[in-house]
Amino acid sequence: MIRVEHLSKKFDDLEVLKEINVEIKKGEIISIIGPSGTGKSTFLRCLNLLETPSGGKIYIDEIDILDKNTDVPKIRQKMGMVFQSFNLFNHLTVMDNLTIGQIKLLGRKKEEAEKRAMELLKMVGLAEKAENFADELSGGQKQRVAIARCLSMDPEIILFDEPTSALDPTMVSEVLAVIRRLAKEGMTMAIVTHEMDFSRDVSNRVLYMDEGLIYEEGSPQQIFENPQKEKTRAFINRIRSFMYHIDSPDYDLYEMNAEIEHFCEKHVFTRRMTISVLLVVEELLTIHKSQSKEIDIDLTLSYSEKWNSSEIIFESSGEEKNMLDIDDPDEIGFAIIKNLTENIEYQRVGGRNKLNMILKRN
Repeated sequence: MIRVEHLSKKFDDLEVLKEINVEIKKGEIISIIGPSGTGKSTFLRCLNLLETPSGGKIYIDEIDILDKNTDVPKIRQKMGMVFQSFNLFNHLTVMDNLTIGQIKLLGRKKEEAEKRAMELLKMVGLAEKAENFADELSGGQKQRVAIARCLSMDPEIILFDEPTSALDPTMVSEVLAVIRRLAKEGMTMAIVTHEMDFSRDVSNRVLYMDEGLIYEEGSPQQIFENPQKEKTRAFINRIRSFMYHIDSPDYDLYEMNAEIEHFCEKHVFTRRMTISVLLVVEELLTIHKSQSKEIDIDLTLSYSEKWNSSEIIFESSGEEKNMLDIDDPDEIGFAIIKNLTENIEYQRVGGRNKLNMILKRN
């Protein structure tokens, strides 16, 4: 139904979209997730030509909508769009918001347009608000009216641009319930959303966007339970990280410890947990110093908000060796690390030694 090839978009020197390639089939529900500012909304706006792409091709039912000979208004009627800011006419009634497009663009008679509008208002649970003005509605009601208005134009696909981001939490569920109903009825949809549970439940496929690219795509099960790429995993698990590089024996220990403590405080670590982190880092550095003269260390402390878990990654250059593979099990540094961690894994990655340690919760 929609095929995108090598799509790009620049605003002056800022490249917002880079080489986007994707297909959306009839009846599919695609969720588009990723950090803010990574081009998700711009991608939707390019599909609907609210933004003109800088390069690439967009096919709707095998018609290139960027071809100068294409009847763009006719093709655009196949796509409806629901915005995060509702975009209703506040000086018109709800009924008028739903009928004006039908009358002016679809050529329907007023009676026919009003009949269709009332059917859709009943579907979204707002028939009693037909004669209210848009600015008399709550945020959740406005978004449901916006969805009904979109449906009144009989689109074959609906693009949702963060439809719940402007809503209070209490209003989110009423809007998502309407979208779920459309999904059950087989409507083709592309949804930019930050609602991860909703995305998992309703989607056939999930696109994770980062830095203007479709960084990873797959089924909801793959993306949410077994992401293949590091940035996807960090986003899904809401991982926050602190990184520190050591390349000199005279590194500033006090600065490093202060930054670790600040990170722990920011993410509400208990004082006991913060002390555990500092102890593990201290012992790792001590053991490394006793075993190697090379000083090229990358230290990463990560916290997963989703799982409420903390991880220390200790990477170092040098010959292949697990520095915690110690012959003497009573070695005090190793004993401290083992006591404060749940799991330790060693890997050789990119010519560097890598230790992953999951800290015990305390």
